[in-house]
Amino acid sequence: MKDFLEYEILNFGDDAILKVSSILYIFIASIVIYIIYRWIKKLIRSAVKAGRIDAGRAYAISQMSKYILVVFLLFLTLLALQVNWKIFYVLGPLLIGFGLGIQQVFNDLVSGIILLIEPSIRVNDIVEVDNIVAQVKEIGLRTSKVESREGIAMIIPNHKLVSEKLINWSSNDPVTRFSIEVGVAYGSDVQLVKKLLIEVAWKHSKVITNPEPIVFFRDFGDSSLNFELVFWSNHLFQIEIVKSDLRYLIDEAFRENNVTIPFPQRDLHVKSGNL
Repeated sequence: MKDFLEYEILNFGDDAILKVSSILYIFIASIVIYIIYRWIKKLIRSAVKAGRIDAGRAYAISQMSKYILVVFLLFLTLLALQVNWKIFYVLGPLLIGFGLGIQQVFNDLVSGIILLIEPSIRVNDIVEVDNIVAQVKEIGLRTSKVESREGIAMIIPNHKLVSEKLINWSSNDPVTRFSIEVGVAYGSDVQLVKKLLIEVAWKHSKVITNPEPIVFFRDFGDSSLNFELVFWSNHLFQIEIVKSDLRYLIDEAFRENNVTIPFPQRDLHVKSGNL
């Protein structure tokens, strides 16, 4: 049995040796590491159910655990193959040159590790990058997957999420302030306008009532009296739909109460003269 385990399948001289025992060692190590990973995931799920960590942090811990265990398995594999570590000194300059050629990939990898360790961006967060609002679906080691409001999946290099300007709408209080501007004709009952705008905001199920909606009389415009309806909502990803619903309700309320939204007015001066 011992002779069978020491049987050499491949011999690379002083660099590495593949034996039957090496394959068995790698196989057992893979099973043990897989069991450890499943155990870690079970602990993470239990922590999420107990409310000790959120889903985004759980995903980050799970991904980091996976990467660490894979690196550890690779290290054990090299030990099982009895790799001569001096070969890495010979390949060092070549690896450095190769690394210089893939700096951007390395930058994305480092950024991915930062994203998984830091709590700045998590899975399910609503972010705005390159003027696109999207929800984070997956954070990988090199790229992350986000989904826009239109349901379009996008793959973003991780360095964009770390080193470039980005707004995380979910980083603080999920309740965020929004506003809608509307103009009414001169001569309108401004107190009625204020009352209607407040009522419209209170009607919508996705508008927070604490803080309460506010109406500001912003300005005397060229052709209208300008108002701003300020409201709060925690439906960040669907806020454009919420705003659209409110505009429909505002138009309906104004029509029912004979409040006019004026057309922009322009004065045209015609200068007569001899041609």
